[in-house]
Amino acid sequence: MEFINKLKAKAKENKKRIVLPEGLEERTLKAADTIIKEGFADIILIGNPDAIAKEADKFNLSHIQQAKIIDPQNHDKKEQYTQLLMDLRKSKGLTQEQAEKLVLNPLYLSTLMIKSGDADGEVAGAENSTGDVLRPAFQIVKTLPGIKVVSGAFIMILPDNEFGDNGMLVFADGAVHPNPTASELAEIAVVTGRTTKSIVGMEPRVAMLSFSTKGSAKHEMVDKVVEATRLAKEMDPHLKIDGELQADAAIVEAIGAKKAPDSEIAGKANVLVFPNLETGNICYKLVQRMAHAEAIGPVLQGMAAPINDLSRGCSVSDIVNLVAITANQAAGNV
Repeated sequence: MEFINKLKAKAKENKKRIVLPEGLEERTLKAADTIIKEGFADIILIGNPDAIAKEADKFNLSHIQQAKIIDPQNHDKKEQYTQLLMDLRKSKGLTQEQAEKLVLNPLYLSTLMIKSGDADGEVAGAENSTGDVLRPAFQIVKTLPGIKVVSGAFIMILPDNEFGDNGMLVFADGAVHPNPTASELAEIAVVTGRTTKSIVGMEPRVAMLSFSTKGSAKHEMVDKVVEATRLAKEMDPHLKIDGELQADAAIVEAIGAKKAPDSEIAGKANVLVFPNLETGNICYKLVQRMAHAEAIGPVLQGMAAPINDLSRGCSVSDIVNLVAITANQAAGNV
């Protein structure tokens, strides 16, 4: 795929250390083997070295020995990471005993490595829930200055060129924030526009989705989207954005022209912002499965370091692709 190949080529120019905390998970190991073979990132696996070697042999993975392997039970920075966690969380009531236990958790260990500068980014979620992946990220790495909302964008690549920019669209939020307020939804729209420009290389045309188009329905849920659109325009006056729009009015030119004739976005959107997580998550999975689209992500937006979360239904290629994005984030290419 041309988009991913470009990201891999960029990542090769300034290789970064990406930690995969689910070091014994089959898809993760196969992805790590592929990444090391292709040479666009240095891989750190978390897990017992003997167990990882055994799994690598079982799947005939010949490149895993080039990965750095950290045993959470026995490594030389265990005390250092425990103290760092205590420094960060003591004011929240964390005890020494709790810190010592959490440092054994690969998801906490990975984020502590990033915080300490021993890794540049993380990809997880093949066997852990989004909540489990993000909890240590929020507690240890935290968000970027000035950012209140973390959200997840999916890069959707359709097998034909009918929608978006040559079949490529960005969906948000499909991963993190269950029910954003109008101001939070506005922030999601603005940062997703930035993600679209920096990662995908498209000029964003953002549609704020609803079950109403330009007042065709009256409801407080519609009001939220209308207000979010207004606030997003204030946050970024240069962003091309419109709402509220129904999905068909957003992406089908003939319908957009009929339902919202004065809109520069209707029928031409390449970024779809959903009113809540429920709709965003359902829609990206339906498009992925029913339209046979490639769903890359979620790309987490707003974290102070590149930490990205997988769907537990991910494939090996999903992991490889997200590591390519994470490596570029870590290198400052996006």
